[in-house]
Amino acid sequence: MKTTDNKAANGVVIPAGALTGSLRDYRAPEGKHLLDRVSGFYAWQNLRRDYNLWPYAKSTATAPKTHTTAKSDSGADFSGVNFASQDYLSLASHPAIKEAAKAAIDEYGVHSAGSAALLGNTRHSLLLEKKISEFIEGREIVLYPTGWSAGFAAVQGVVRPTDHVVLDVLAHSCLQEGARAATQNIYFHGHLNIEGLARRLQRIRAADKTNGILVVTESLFSMHSDTPDIAALRNVCDQYDAQLLVDCAHDFGAIGEAGHGHLGLQHMMDAADIIIGSFSKTFASNGGFIAVKTRAVAEYLKYYSATQTFSNALSPVQAATVLTAFDIVRSSEGRDRRLRLMDNILYMRSQMAKVGLEALGDPSPIVPVRVGAEGLARIASRELGNLGAIANLVEYPAVPQGGARFRVQVQADHTREDVDVLVRLMLQAISQAPRRRRRRGFG
Repeated sequence: MKTTDNKAANGVVIPAGALTGSLRDYRAPEGKHLLDRVSGFYAWQNLRRDYNLWPYAKSTATAPKTHTTAKSDSGADFSGVNFASQDYLSLASHPAIKEAAKAAIDEYGVHSAGSAALLGNTRHSLLLEKKISEFIEGREIVLYPTGWSAGFAAVQGVVRPTDHVVLDVLAHSCLQEGARAATQNIYFHGHLNIEGLARRLQRIRAADKTNGILVVTESLFSMHSDTPDIAALRNVCDQYDAQLLVDCAHDFGAIGEAGHGHLGLQHMMDAADIIIGSFSKTFASNGGFIAVKTRAVAEYLKYYSATQTFSNALSPVQAATVLTAFDIVRSSEGRDRRLRLMDNILYMRSQMAKVGLEALGDPSPIVPVRVGAEGLARIASRELGNLGAIANLVEYPAVPQGGARFRVQVQADHTREDVDVLVRLMLQAISQAPRRRRRRGFG
């Protein structure tokens, strides 16, 4: 790694500031100079960089397959077994996917050159709407250029200032930001706490019997790898005349016999009034969609959700890629890939348990591995990269303070040998972190 890391390995004391603090500390800087006041964050970020403790903004130098070469944001090279990329069914480098992208370029070029409202749709995007609709029982589909923009639009597009939004406290950023853009009547309930949700809805309906309520959840929460009781959510929404939005970004296409995720596993495909999906986890492309039950709602979203109306549409390359990915997901190959993925997930969790690593939540393509205190986790993350394994570190405020974790992302093409390497090196990195912290000091 870089010289700064070698110096630390030779006993240089790591300053306290590099092992403490969080992004939340710099989220609301004060002062009248809007641009100058952000310098505190940059100084803290650079202090962490100096000791190779800044885990974000890495880039891949080769394709994000099960083994890859990457760079830190300061240019240090590293490589190893890759459990940091969102490619659950290992489709990003699938030959059929690459051929579809090349053919789309030959036919259309690389750019949609307009919003969906203004000549931005292509033959591929129109076919994609139909294909997704067939996959999820005939719903109306609205496409978006990113999964984030779909999540934002699903709330902002239908909620108005007098309405109410009630979110699981761990709901995706795009859902929270969509709510903030739409109304000041925003409420959170404890994670997966149905009773807390019911109490909140009861209070809202007691005070407001005329305006809308949107209840927002996810089918798979990525930082905890857990899922709600969707039937219970539907029942409490019916009791208080609220609509239910389910964000399926992390399990759609990747989990279940047919790939319907937890909505399918719980036999609740019809329960959600609004379904959001992302292409970036399973379908080898940027982009996302909103699925609703009526054409009227779909048409409204096309002209009143800002990220659809005022963003360029999916490129022809993206739409063609996702179309081909859907063909694979719905085929026997797709079922085989889901089975291989789940086999890898279960094997990883069992091997981690054997060596005392704590894998949180339930089996899913995301295996959160608890590390603990942020300072120790930052050192463990650096050591893991040095040892030859790549996994993303997640720390406060994305997860509870003192609950830093590796967010391990499993692919269908990983082998058991890959899993064994990760488990061995992760255990080594976490075990070494306290010793390295003591040896280098903390001052």
